[in-house]
Amino acid sequence: MTSAGFEVLTMGRVGVDVYPDQVGVGLEDVQTFRTYLGGSPTNVAVAAARHGRRAATITRVGDDPFGRLVRRSFARYAVDDRFLSEAPGQQTPVTFCEMFPPDHFPIYFYRPSAPDLTVGPDEVDLAAVRDAEVFWATVTGLSIEPSRSATLAALRARRDRRRTILDLDYRPQLWPSREDARGQVQEAMRHVGVVVGNIDEFDTAVGVRDSKAAAQAALDAGVSLAVVKRGPDGVLALDADGLVEIPAVRVEVVNGLGAGDAFGGALCHGLLAGWPLDRTLRFANAAGAIVATRIACSDAMPVTAEVERFLAEVPDGG
Repeated sequence: MTSAGFEVLTMGRVGVDVYPDQVGVGLEDVQTFRTYLGGSPTNVAVAAARHGRRAATITRVGDDPFGRLVRRSFARYAVDDRFLSEAPGQQTPVTFCEMFPPDHFPIYFYRPSAPDLTVGPDEVDLAAVRDAEVFWATVTGLSIEPSRSATLAALRARRDRRRTILDLDYRPQLWPSREDARGQVQEAMRHVGVVVGNIDEFDTAVGVRDSKAAAQAALDAGVSLAVVKRGPDGVLALDADGLVEIPAVRVEVVNGLGAGDAFGGALCHGLLAGWPLDRTLRFANAAGAIVATRIACSDAMPVTAEVERFLAEVPDGG
């Protein structure tokens, strides 16, 4: 495959999710755990690959057993690993979560080192970034150097801003303050066409906490599509053609942590397919709902036919 062959190329966080088998139990009382490939942009690539898209992730792991698990998982999920490098002497991060459905899922990052944040500008294949049909970057990648410069270099290299997506995944523990993050996010937004996030993340980006106003502020800043994920209130999106609102799909939630990544991979799929925005959002919403009914994130990503069957059983698709 040439660099021009990637339909979805993501960049950023990777690690191993260590999730309990028991739901509704604190970590101190959990008896058994399972390991899964994790990291939001990596999960987005997995989700896109599950829809048949040629996907890869620019990231880095430690030279350790969990790093080997990540590489093996890339092969299992058909995500190209050519941009997955190793950082000698560093450890692959692990993440634990607790599951208290329907809406409380504490997450604990164990990142004594974060190899993915050590990727520098000179290590990014800018030709691959430029030529990918969809490029997905994250706000986490802007939190520290050299990842910040690498992420901005990648965004500036893009040939098509319309399919350049910034995931507004604001993680307070990685930033001195929301205001510090806002400055970096607004610089990145100058180079992207799509922003995706929840209302708290939009607040970080544009300083607005109302969904419609936040989406409009993002368009005023130069993006062409703003997608606001609103949990039980569904999803709202705004582009030059107007506002689209899709209701939430009602499911019995087990673990809500992977739903946004499933949404992201499905959003990429819909954009590549050239679907109307409302169809794309319904499809992405359904993909997220399916994953929310399962414990895992990467392992739970549905294939296209599964999402379509699910939509066929949902009244009005929402």
